[in-house]
Amino acid sequence: MSDSEDNHGGVPLVEQFSDSGTPPPQSLTKRKREDEDAKPESKRAAKKRKQTKKPKDVDDEALDLQLGVNHAIAHMDSRLLADHLAQRTKRFQPDLSSVEAEDIHITERAIKDTSTFKKSRATENLADYVELYAAPRRKKKKGPRLSEASEEKGSPHTLVVAGAGLRAADLTRALRRFQTKDCMVTKLFAKHIKMKEAVEMVQKSRMGIGVGTPQRIIDLLDDGTLKVDGLERIVVDASHIDQKKRGVLDMKETQGPVVQLLARAEFKERYGVEGGEAIELLFF
Repeated sequence: MSDSEDNHGGVPLVEQFSDSGTPPPQSLTKRKREDEDAKPESKRAAKKRKQTKKPKDVDDEALDLQLGVNHAIAHMDSRLLADHLAQRTKRFQPDLSSVEAEDIHITERAIKDTSTFKKSRATENLADYVELYAAPRRKKKKGPRLSEASEEKGSPHTLVVAGAGLRAADLTRALRRFQTKDCMVTKLFAKHIKMKEAVEMVQKSRMGIGVGTPQRIIDLLDDGTLKVDGLERIVVDASHIDQKKRGVLDMKETQGPVVQLLARAEFKERYGVEGGEAIELLFF
């Protein structure tokens, strides 16, 4: 043995591992095992984060579960609402071409600014909301009051769009004060009402206000039963949220039909125009 080997106590300067199956140090084995265990968990966590991620413009402090209201909608003027709608469309329909996106785009000019409404957007205040923003139009031109309807059957002056049948039923009850024997507040939704029954009901109804889900309203328009010649306003029930804190614009299955309805050609050509032919778009 050389003097240098004696000085180092017989310990080689470089640790060598044989190919004879000698296990690696315990610390390395443990670290490798921990890395392997962590990888699947990390993927699951990432997937969960992706699924539960909320839009950046949703503020939990604005969500009132007791009232079922997203108070943020009330503070949005026409420009902010147009941006909000566009963001939702981009989120739920990311594959739209620029031409397709333009076709369903709702401009700021189309939306009436109702951010001055002082009361909350709770269900019981809907009638006051509609009455307040219908009043200026009544002063400018002669026409039906909210409790009056066209003699033509199935021709409402107001459409109210809700995300679900049960919600539409609640809104129908909230608007009953405008109903008379000659002016119906009519349910236009699929819950428990088949399309054939809905067509027959609309054909027989002197309807002042129609309340329904977007797809049923689209179906009745396509059928030709629901007429819009005398339509003055569309009210979207945008502030209401369910127990999962979701509104009609926060779910793909409802946001898409809402935008499809609002972007119909017979509506878009009348948004923001002057005179009695205009359709006002309101987000309650």
